[in-house]
Amino acid sequence: MQINLLEYFNKNFELGFQNNCFVDDGSNRYTFSDANLDSNLIQNQLIEKGVGLAKPIGVFMPKSYATVVSNLAIIKTGNFYTNFDISTPSPRLLALVSNLELELVLTTPESKDLLAQLIGDSVDILVIDLIHLRENSSKPELANYLHFVEVLDVDPVCLVNTSGSTGVPKSVAMSHKNVIDFIDWVLENFDFNESDVFGSLSPFYFDIYTLELWVAIARGCTISLLPEKLAAFPAALMEEMANRQITFMFWVPTVMVNIANMGLLESHRIPTLRRVFFAGEVFPTRHLNLWRNAYKSVQFVNLYGPIEITVDCTFYIVEGDFRDDEPIPIGVPCKNSGVVILDEQNQLISSETPGVLGELCIRGTSLALGYYNNHEQTEKAFTQNPLVKSYPDKIYRTGDLVYWNDFGQLVFAGRKDFQIKHLGYRIELGEIETAVTAIPEIGNACVVYDQSEKTIVLFYETLSETTPVNIRAQLASKLPKYMIPTRYECRELLPRNPNGKIDRQKLKLEI
Repeated sequence: MQINLLEYFNKNFELGFQNNCFVDDGSNRYTFSDANLDSNLIQNQLIEKGVGLAKPIGVFMPKSYATVVSNLAIIKTGNFYTNFDISTPSPRLLALVSNLELELVLTTPESKDLLAQLIGDSVDILVIDLIHLRENSSKPELANYLHFVEVLDVDPVCLVNTSGSTGVPKSVAMSHKNVIDFIDWVLENFDFNESDVFGSLSPFYFDIYTLELWVAIARGCTISLLPEKLAAFPAALMEEMANRQITFMFWVPTVMVNIANMGLLESHRIPTLRRVFFAGEVFPTRHLNLWRNAYKSVQFVNLYGPIEITVDCTFYIVEGDFRDDEPIPIGVPCKNSGVVILDEQNQLISSETPGVLGELCIRGTSLALGYYNNHEQTEKAFTQNPLVKSYPDKIYRTGDLVYWNDFGQLVFAGRKDFQIKHLGYRIELGEIETAVTAIPEIGNACVVYDQSEKTIVLFYETLSETTPVNIRAQLASKLPKYMIPTRYECRELLPRNPNGKIDRQKLKLEI
């Protein structure tokens, strides 16, 4: 029985992957042996600093190989890491540091001054200089897995930071068991091997990194770090993907939508691509169809899971044909995850009643441990399953509305807080967005509700010249009159948040 994620590293060496390329940053290629050695060197530094056991340690670095080996070193000491966005404003970073009661943050020589400006002397800073460490260390092997046997699978391995509804950031704690169950499910269902090269575009403070890191270690794959700035330059991004012979990508759909909108799928090919995961937001079906038509032999997989779930908890391997205005299912639960669909009276909606809308609740080992140092919010979000009275059975109420289709698959319908009452009708804003993004002239779209004016507002990007009159005319054949937006706001580019998703909250402030 595996209880510690580092056991994947042991198996990696047993399988002879130690000299495989682990991380390619575009300038240097680092093997698994390099990573083991360098993480041991950092582990030595942590021990010299007197770090204890089962404590959070911050990592403030650009997305890099140094971040990866720092994360591994922290786990080797029996502690758990939290990766920070180096563009985080000072008040938010200070709030995170305070809430986590951090005693130590790791950084690089290039980022130490910025970190000091942001947090002052509120926490001890340890500068990780790998070149200096390698040149001045004679016994890197002494620190290997010092606290390995003291870590249980229920202990934390990392914290993923997210924004709280009140503006106060929350940190979701993931355990070794959470991640092991998810990674084992991935390995059982998808044939990753040592020839795979991951096109890593998402930041390391995002949970997609969890899959990239541990699948790569378990199967001897390469994580190819794509510069984050390339997300704004789709043609250059596709060229870089082709040059690095990427076989797998796990992205938020927005970047893929932009690539499709720019007509790059035929002109900028990635010949080695064989599998695409996407998650985090709805992938407009018209744009997904463009990708599937361009890459007919590639496997596309839709995954779903809020941040309070370990990466994702449901999946759908995209098969068959879908109309441009037809939603893609989020599928069925991953192994050892369970779904409970509840109506407004907390009664179960079963797959025997397709089409009935309810709130998606999650149970099983995909549930995170909770919010670190925030028991009140944890109790509110991770609640007792109302269908179980006799023993503790925690569920996470996602706030997402779903229904079962005729094939026993879940279909995402929108957020509870995106469900509005307009002109006496209950409306899902996500249904309007699906219809809008099916229009050929529309590049991307977001629908919000102006409560004060009782108005449905459509924000959109265009691919070719169109007018609100034309958009309304096309929507008239797809939606009832009361669902058609009454206000239209064209933008050259819709705002994105740091994770690459459309920033709905920022758009709501503009109405």
